[in-house]
Amino acid sequence: MNFNVTFHLSYKFRLLLLFTLCLTVVGWATSNYFVGAIQEIPKAKDLVASLSKGVVLGKKGTVTDEAFVEKARLDNCPSVSPHLKGQTKLMFKPDLTLEEVQAKNPKVHRGRYRPEECRALQRVAILIPHRHREKHLLYLLEHLHPFLQRQQLDYGIYVIHQAGSKKFNRAKLLNVGYLEALKDEIWDCFIFHDVDLVPENDLNLYRCEDQPRHLVVGRNSTGYRLRYSGYFGGVTALSREQFFKVNGFSNNYWGWGGEDDDLRLRVELHRMKITRPLPEVGKYTMIFHKRDQGNEVNIGRPEGNPL
Repeated sequence: MNFNVTFHLSYKFRLLLLFTLCLTVVGWATSNYFVGAIQEIPKAKDLVASLSKGVVLGKKGTVTDEAFVEKARLDNCPSVSPHLKGQTKLMFKPDLTLEEVQAKNPKVHRGRYRPEECRALQRVAILIPHRHREKHLLYLLEHLHPFLQRQQLDYGIYVIHQAGSKKFNRAKLLNVGYLEALKDEIWDCFIFHDVDLVPENDLNLYRCEDQPRHLVVGRNSTGYRLRYSGYFGGVTALSREQFFKVNGFSNNYWGWGGEDDDLRLRVELHRMKITRPLPEVGKYTMIFHKRDQGNEVNIGRPEGNPL
């Protein structure tokens, strides 16, 4: 009887020992599994982040990840480009042709350019309203392309042409340009640029800031002084959000003048403040021209509520 009890206890002890060993092995394996999984979590996060950055929807929802991956390898461009020259003497060749302008800018494709050496801080759309000013447009493009490239901008230039002989409507052309440009790219910044004003100093940065920016402090035709207090015409810079906030330009200004003052009032009504570069930086050359037929002074422009 004692032998049977001893044997029975020994058998139970061996079963308990075996069960304990099994639990130990399972616990060790489980511990290693979860430790390995925890160590892999940061790697997985990095992979997901890389994939999410590498897929960008382009026009009509097509994936343009190859271009993005190439761009992602680059460091951000500096806030101040090392290629800037400052004040530049402008020369205008009387017989300049479009072919010459294109030959001088081989890296520009259909008005688009992005720096190869770094990733631009902003994507900038330049909108130029146009009619009857072909020579002025060539002069502007000849100087503006290298000017923008020295600033290391990712930019596109859009020329919005008004056909026909009706009165010119600069504001409506710029509104159309804004909407059409956004079909190509989600631009960060919009520069609304008269065709007859050429910048002289590339320290006058063509990019947007926290507040709307007026870039034409002075021009040769006014002795490089501001035309009048509150002037907000010629060349202005507004971010996509700022332009949307003020509901763009008014479409009611046919003929010359009024739409820029209207835009200033819209900006002020939304409690934004207009900023400008230093006078020695915000200098422009205005290319001389006579008043175009169909662009007479807008003497009957709307008054009162600018909205």
